[in-house]
Amino acid sequence: MLTLCMETSHKYLVLALIKDDEIIASFQEICFKKQSEFINVKIDELCKSVSVAPFDINQICITKGPGSYTGVRIAMSVAKVICSMRKIDCYTISTFQLYSAMLSDCVCVLDARSNRIYYGLVDKGILIKQGVDSIDIVKNELLAHSNYVGECGIIGKEEKEMDLCKAFLVLKNKWEIVNNIHSLQPTYLKDSVEYLVK
Repeated sequence: MLTLCMETSHKYLVLALIKDDEIIASFQEICFKKQSEFINVKIDELCKSVSVAPFDINQICITKGPGSYTGVRIAMSVAKVICSMRKIDCYTISTFQLYSAMLSDCVCVLDARSNRIYYGLVDKGILIKQGVDSIDIVKNELLAHSNYVGECGIIGKEEKEMDLCKAFLVLKNKWEIVNNIHSLQPTYLKDSVEYLVK
């Protein structure tokens, strides 16, 4: 079973090819607001690097947000096209889950712009709580947890390097199947279009 994993919801372009339970090729680079320019080229390069073709992909897993309004939709659009044409399964996982991997008592924070933060409380791959609020409120409410990931500098915490390709693999049992690829929608936590990140 060959799976293509994609994450484009924030500053990274993350691509991983997983064969059964092994990552056979991966790509992770900061590519904020440029993911759409490189995603198809990098998928092709990734496949060629391990002598497989895009048509060899049996299923796809993507992050569904929250994140940039445009960013979340990049991987989602690619997945919809491939899965619709090839009649293969698509899976999703929360961006918070991916960034937190299997850490316990973990807070994931991501910049939501307009002085706001997306936040998710995750424990060993299980999303406990998520939301979006002002930086000050989030800083005051989320300062007593064990681990912090994501854009932690926003709340005065040290930022850590994350292997998001590996996170896709370790969270494989948390992937959620998409029953109807045509109705797949991103997870948006903001309550008004004016706050959506462009």
